[in-house]
Amino acid sequence: MDHPVHKFYGNRLRVRVCGVCVHDHRLLLVRHGMADGPLWAPPGGRLEFSESAGDCLAREFREETGLSVEIRDFLFTCELLNPFLHAVELFFAVEWVGGTLITGHDPEAGSPVVIEEVAWLTSAHVMALPPAQRHGIFERVADPLQIASLRGYFRL
Repeated sequence: MDHPVHKFYGNRLRVRVCGVCVHDHRLLLVRHGMADGPLWAPPGGRLEFSESAGDCLAREFREETGLSVEIRDFLFTCELLNPFLHAVELFFAVEWVGGTLITGHDPEAGSPVVIEEVAWLTSAHVMALPPAQRHGIFERVADPLQIASLRGYFRL
């Protein structure tokens, strides 16, 4: 368990809330810098005790992207379960309603993960990324914009 992500996040359950935001046929993604390379994923983060999922998602969008969003529909759940990491991710459709796009930050003190970039990406751009550099949910669709149509539970 020498990997920095495993040391910081390992051996405990994490519940995350994530938002799928599509605008002008582009998907909003965050590039997280990690010890073993970048990971592009929809904005989102840890659900805090006594915080609603909607409040968490609005907070995470402000922190990571500078944008204000309205939560629309619940889409799907992803569960990542491996020997060191266990995360349950709740994905919601969101609509951009204000703010200016910025490359924000992850305020979780001591986290080995940093936000390197926030961008609206086309489907072609997402699919051109190596699979290890994009969230596992993209392996479940032919077109990255289709994640807004997914429903159900996915084990990654």
